[in-house]
Amino acid sequence: MVVIGHSRANQDVMTTSCPDPKIWAFSLSSDGKVAADHKNLAILELLFELHAMNLPTAELKKSPTKRRNILLRLLGPGLVTGAADDDPSGIATYSQAGAQFGYGLLWTVFLTTPFMIAIQLVSAQIGRVTGKGIIANVRDFAPRWLVIFLVTLLVTANTFNIAADLAAMGEALSLVIGGLNHEHALIFAATSVLLQVFVRYRRYAPALKFLTLVLFLYVATTFTVHIPWGEAFARAVWPAAEVNRDYLLMIVAVLGTTISPYLFFWQASQEVEEMKQKRSRRPLKELPRGGKPEIERIALDTSVGMAFSNIIAFFIILTTAAVLNAGGITDIQSAAQAAEALRPLAGDLTFILFALGIIGTGLLAVPVLAGSAAYGVSEAFGWPATLEARAPDAVGFYSIIAAATVVGLALGYMPINPIQMLIWSAVLNGIVAVPIMAMMMVVVTRQSVMGRFTAKPTLALFGWAGTALMAFTVIALFWSLIG
Repeated sequence: MVVIGHSRANQDVMTTSCPDPKIWAFSLSSDGKVAADHKNLAILELLFELHAMNLPTAELKKSPTKRRNILLRLLGPGLVTGAADDDPSGIATYSQAGAQFGYGLLWTVFLTTPFMIAIQLVSAQIGRVTGKGIIANVRDFAPRWLVIFLVTLLVTANTFNIAADLAAMGEALSLVIGGLNHEHALIFAATSVLLQVFVRYRRYAPALKFLTLVLFLYVATTFTVHIPWGEAFARAVWPAAEVNRDYLLMIVAVLGTTISPYLFFWQASQEVEEMKQKRSRRPLKELPRGGKPEIERIALDTSVGMAFSNIIAFFIILTTAAVLNAGGITDIQSAAQAAEALRPLAGDLTFILFALGIIGTGLLAVPVLAGSAAYGVSEAFGWPATLEARAPDAVGFYSIIAAATVVGLALGYMPINPIQMLIWSAVLNGIVAVPIMAMMMVVVTRQSVMGRFTAKPTLALFGWAGTALMAFTVIALFWSLIG
């Protein structure tokens, strides 16, 4: 039997890129022939798995350039998910918050950040530890009718969200280059569907990561206008706002925009996609030991992504407060209207940056909305659910992506007030979020599902607290609508 010992030579072998670790597992029979040894194969696969997961920690000790490259590789599903949260509908909500209440709602960004990080950590860990998406785990213990009902609500909310985003993207492009809103929206919808269907995940994921850079346009926008920083930060700490029905409604809208169900489904499924891209990786619960570096990688990725998302939200509120609220404009119906309102008050550069940001974030968010709906439906019915599959191999999955986008586009042709569409999307997202978050917390705290990777007490505490916050948000939303 050939034994691979822990020598310097063997260490070099183990750190060499190898297309398939199976070729290193072998034993020699008495007559010198090589025979497959399945026990050694399993051990070697485990060693490669543990080595791959621990590699970033060692590499991070190298040069600054290598550290930056490693960091960029570690950021993926969490970064894209966080950026997708700042979609055109979210931009409209943050713009209305800044225009209507000035700096009085900047504090909400700080409130939502820890809960947002916690619940997205829960979703990411569920995907990476179990190797399955959220609905695929929930259907193991929830009644089928409840699973179908929740997925139906998710698809409905996502479709309305897609409608609002496509409408805002079309309008924003029309403001920049002219043309017809609906035709531009059609181009964006077709581009989104075609890329998801015909570009495999391994090439599509880097493109989504690259699109997150678009959000820096909102940081740049802030520095094109005058900001009274002292007043802004003072109001962020002490809002000094009149608490009335409209103020409470806007708080609910900001919370509902920040913590949305489609983000849970997307990040969990992307962790599964990333796992499948690396042949030596398996669900963490299948490993007898190790896995901590992967949990740490998820924590880093998610924390950076959600903090990035809320920082951008902060700058959007800040800009619209400094320009629109200060200029007497307090009613914003869409993200594109916010961009148009900035032009006479802050100049063409601010307007163009804001409008291009709407288009860029929409190109990122629409695929995430349609994709998360497809993951949910496909998992509920047991269909193949992966963006890596070719269209003939995942017809149901890609059909849901196309249907959600097409119906969303069609809603834009109907005489529906954009702000009403946004409100109802927020209502549906809020309703769906509470039971899904509760089920996610049940899953992540079950040892039978998560094995030795059940949620730590701190994560469980913030996860349940976030669920309670969203439940309060839904109650407050209904109260504000009927009050």
